[in-house]
Amino acid sequence: MSRLKLPRYTKILLWFLVNLGVVAAIGLFYARVTFQPGLDWLLNGPPGSRIELLAVHLTNELMTTPQGEWDRVLKGYHAEKGVIFSLFTSDGGQVFGESVPVPDEVRKRLVDRRQPEARMRPPKREMDTDVRMQPRKPRFILRSESPTRYWSGMHLDLMYEAGGQWHPLTMVLMADTLTANGLLFEWWPWIVVLIIGVGASALIWLPIVGGITRAIRRTNEASKRIAAGQFDVRLPDQRGDELGELAASVNTMAAQLGDYVSQQRRITADVAHELCSPIARMQMALGVVEQRSTPEQSAYLARLDKELQHMARLVEEVLAFSRAATLPEREVPERVPLSMLIEQVIAREAPDEPIHLDVPEVKLQTIKSALDRALGNILRNAVRYAKDIEIIGEVDGHTLVLRIQDRGPGVAEAFLPRLFEPFFRPEVARSRHTGGSGLGLAIAKRCIEACQGTLSAQQRDGGGLILKCRVPLTVAAQ
Repeated sequence: MSRLKLPRYTKILLWFLVNLGVVAAIGLFYARVTFQPGLDWLLNGPPGSRIELLAVHLTNELMTTPQGEWDRVLKGYHAEKGVIFSLFTSDGGQVFGESVPVPDEVRKRLVDRRQPEARMRPPKREMDTDVRMQPRKPRFILRSESPTRYWSGMHLDLMYEAGGQWHPLTMVLMADTLTANGLLFEWWPWIVVLIIGVGASALIWLPIVGGITRAIRRTNEASKRIAAGQFDVRLPDQRGDELGELAASVNTMAAQLGDYVSQQRRITADVAHELCSPIARMQMALGVVEQRSTPEQSAYLARLDKELQHMARLVEEVLAFSRAATLPEREVPERVPLSMLIEQVIAREAPDEPIHLDVPEVKLQTIKSALDRALGNILRNAVRYAKDIEIIGEVDGHTLVLRIQDRGPGVAEAFLPRLFEPFFRPEVARSRHTGGSGLGLAIAKRCIEACQGTLSAQQRDGGGLILKCRVPLTVAAQ
């Protein structure tokens, strides 16, 4: 199962929101322990206005309805609003609506200081339905347990007659959820506020976090390019924080590595060049000695000649490896027919091998000597260790993709990343008598890179090795 990858900015913002949630939870817990708040605070907002308006409408409708039909009116409100409506007297007794068991904590809040009036008079009629113009009436919201229910009550400007007295009434709403179908609580305002808060936080944090993530991304890209041998990479180091110091350190490291590699290449090329002359003189001297040698000495001199030839080839390859990095500076790209170039390489490196060739008829604008040397080294290596060699090419956009594949012993998966390292040999038992110097594929990689391309290796299904060259169809002159 792969891990979910998130951008650094998203991670920082999520951690900020988590931190904000933890702080809010601690604050709410402290407030609850210290002040023991209830749900009455909800009535200070839109829920309180909705309940007051509902109470006015219910009062006006009951005033115009015979007292014997009040239960029908309350059932109608129940069907419309989805919550139970009941009417209670000032002592907490229920007189109208669906009969529900009332918990003690709710009954305590139902007690009304208003007392029944002994004189016989019609109920007070408040026809003004503008809630904003009326004084706020006593009201409450609370939750009961076992089962969990939510209760909301409000004293009404309404009385009913019983036993020769007019009793003040309290409207009670009972719901199974806090939302009460939107009467007591609505989620969408909180969701909107949360979205606005997250959006505002993202905009506020964007300059800081965006600058950090951009600096990290640039440093990461520069590190990859330095690892690929591009030591001319430089990062902006104007920041006055640790990321600025890191950029300056990366720049210094790239400059020092570039100088070190340049010196190493120069030393290697100079040493290889200087070795050519003494080896040539030794070969000439050996030829003179062979002419004057006895039959007993001929075998030893032949062995010495073979060693000198091997040394000469090794020096030549070291010199070619050193010069491959400077090919773009020394040679100009030219128009090269692909199929003709590959046929020339096959005729030179494997004239007797049945190689399957399937490449498109295209012309490349590239460094011919570099591509020729790279394909020659790859093909020579394949002929030495494998069979059933195939060269297959295709055009992918503006890139030529060449696959040189074989049915040889292949290379272990662990050795594939090191296959193009100088002097690396994937088989421990391979020696200079059974294999090359270990520079062939390293030279090929440098030559392909000189053509602004890439060279990679992978195992072939069923056994064997695939070397894939990706070269642009057009290479700009340096």
